[in-house]
Amino acid sequence: MLKKFITALAITIGLSSVFATTGDKAEAAYYHTKAISVAKANLGVPYKWGGITPRGFDCSGLIKYSFAQAGKVLPRTAAEMYYTKGYRVSSIQAGDLLFYAPNKASKPTHVAMYIGAGKMIMASSSKGVMITYTNNSYWNPKYIGAKRI
Repeated sequence: MLKKFITALAITIGLSSVFATTGDKAEAAYYHTKAISVAKANLGVPYKWGGITPRGFDCSGLIKYSFAQAGKVLPRTAAEMYYTKGYRVSSIQAGDLLFYAPNKASKPTHVAMYIGAGKMIMASSSKGVMITYTNNSYWNPKYIGAKRI
């Protein structure tokens, strides 16, 4: 009797962890999609140093705002996001955060969000909220890694 109970319990726990994992993936897909949608809705918003609203964004302000609208709280700066949130990934997916620094030994000073098809959305000091390619000649050499939230 005890053996049947333990077996049933193990099966139940196994199934619940499968459903939890599936639910986690579905939730992640939702807030990544939502964060991308929010960021795209702000295309053309001007750059504003320290900006965290649709009146003006800096790079981390756009990411923080977009994820907040999707239900995820992120820290204020690119460096804080890099050092305290998510996990590093080598194969990027839509919604992953891309981090950039002046050189490989520096802390991140810029963050963008990957939107798929080799493109990212970010707040640029010269053009405001914009979409560009991840392999562009300015940002590509400054890339230091990606994280999935």
